[in-house]
Amino acid sequence: MVQVQCMDPRSNDNYNFMYCPSFPAAVIFTALFGLITLTHLIQAIHYRKRFCWVVIMAGSWETTGFLLRVFAVLHTTSPAFGIPSQILILLSPLWINAFLYVLMARFVYFFVPEKRVAGISAQRLSLLFVLLDITAFIMQAGGGMLINSDTPKIALMGIHIYMGGIGLQQFFILGFIGLVVRYHLRMRRLSFETGATAWRRPLYLMYVSLGLITLRIIYRLVEFSSGVYSPLTMHEAPLYVLEALPMALALTLWCIVHPGMFLVGPESEFPKKVKKSKKVKIQEAEKSLVSEWSRTSSPEV
Repeated sequence: MVQVQCMDPRSNDNYNFMYCPSFPAAVIFTALFGLITLTHLIQAIHYRKRFCWVVIMAGSWETTGFLLRVFAVLHTTSPAFGIPSQILILLSPLWINAFLYVLMARFVYFFVPEKRVAGISAQRLSLLFVLLDITAFIMQAGGGMLINSDTPKIALMGIHIYMGGIGLQQFFILGFIGLVVRYHLRMRRLSFETGATAWRRPLYLMYVSLGLITLRIIYRLVEFSSGVYSPLTMHEAPLYVLEALPMALALTLWCIVHPGMFLVGPESEFPKKVKKSKKVKIQEAEKSLVSEWSRTSSPEV
């Protein structure tokens, strides 16, 4: 039987938790995220969807974060496990967010005849929102590392930076939802013309996934703005109910309805850019010069 060393966080500065953590809960969610990640890996190989490495990274970070939490629960006064566990759990949802951006771009490329939405091409849509996600990632990573500082002012600054990062993330999500709605309206009009319905199920899952991420962001905003000692920070249940469970559901949904089930065929992936060799470029240039010379030197009639 594992015995967890519980202390009063108000009188023990080295204690890594604000409550008495549950060892079984940490083990269960480690196993859950590990199983989900393994399933995504197998499905990505089976369906040959290279872009699914993003969601595999999301699951890997969640799994590693909760695995380190298991050791942090066993060593409640050691920062070696508690700090990296917290950072990974805080940042891993951004990988899920990035996966939704990449996936939505492929929806547009596969289902929309003109391969664009709101005037933005599918490739640019993916690039734009992934870059925005990286911006939020950098802010949250910087804030997350400062939160665990022994200096109160630096820790407070870290909280503010992290809150700004997740606020920025939610702002980007709202803009992204606007594009998803535009895509939805376009597909509804298209379905009236063609009768196609394959786009509906994955789109509804997209809405649910974005809702789960938004729920998690609201939880974190309220948690970090409610002070050090609050019902959210002094109890472990909110972490699992409002952080871990929504992210596990978001990942599980795309296991049940994997993108490889409906993104099938040559149009399901962005076209690969073929690099021309130097020899080919020279030959094309010579042909262009000969054509131009023939046109200019031909006698006028």
